[in-house]
Amino acid sequence: MNKQNLAIGLMTVVVLLFVLGASPFFIVDITQTAIVVQLGKPVRNITEPGLKFKVPFIQEVTYFDKRLLDYDSSAQDVITQDKKTILIDNFAKWLITDPLKVYQAFQTQRGALRRLDDIIYSELRVELGRHDLSEIVSKTRSAIMAVVTERANEKANAYGIEVQDVRIKRADLPEQNEKAVFARMQAERERQAKQYRAEGAEEAQKIRSEAEKDREIILAEAYKTSEELRGEGDAKAFKIYAAAYRQDPRFFEFTRSMEAYKKTFNGNATVVMSPDSEFFKFLKQR
Repeated sequence: MNKQNLAIGLMTVVVLLFVLGASPFFIVDITQTAIVVQLGKPVRNITEPGLKFKVPFIQEVTYFDKRLLDYDSSAQDVITQDKKTILIDNFAKWLITDPLKVYQAFQTQRGALRRLDDIIYSELRVELGRHDLSEIVSKTRSAIMAVVTERANEKANAYGIEVQDVRIKRADLPEQNEKAVFARMQAERERQAKQYRAEGAEEAQKIRSEAEKDREIILAEAYKTSEELRGEGDAKAFKIYAAAYRQDPRFFEFTRSMEAYKKTFNGNATVVMSPDSEFFKFLKQR
């Protein structure tokens, strides 16, 4: 009877503990490690998964993730060697290698993450401050990140944390700097556009000048050729006229006079002349 009463009593205590939320049992997942804390001091470090036991009201359990974790910080300002302020957005891969050290230093995984943030940002600020903006953006970023990872890992190891990789997602200029850079870029593009337009206008003027010169040369050569042809034609005509005149001067004179009469008395023109004029000598002859 006493044994039955004792069992009933134990069952009652267990049920009561469950009702009060003070179960003596807890489960450690395969992705976790656990630290059992008694009166503020760690007494057990549990790394194997399964159902575990603790003393209710006296012992508490703090869990830590043993998987590879992501750390993604908010963007922060960093000053480069050439005194340029850039907005760095970085992330890291980290691992809790010694949960006991993490608990002793920070009590929780969240506290460890805050400390990791300080370490990584500090190393980023120091290392990026040794390089110019152009190197950070395009040339030596991988080498810089390797140095930051190594130094951050050295400091984090003291707290039971391993930093496996640190990377920069984005490196932007602050908003006020972006506006200034955009204004400089716009001014530079406008300057280049003006230069190109001036060079184009100069080249167009050269082409027009060359075309005008070629035009004047062609016109001058054409005029010269036409004058030469006209002169040759006139010379041949005079030669023909002279030969004809020498054959019969009187007939030539008569022909010329008839042509002159035809032109003079054509139409309704009025001509006032003396009847004794030499112009009418062929009219006066019978």
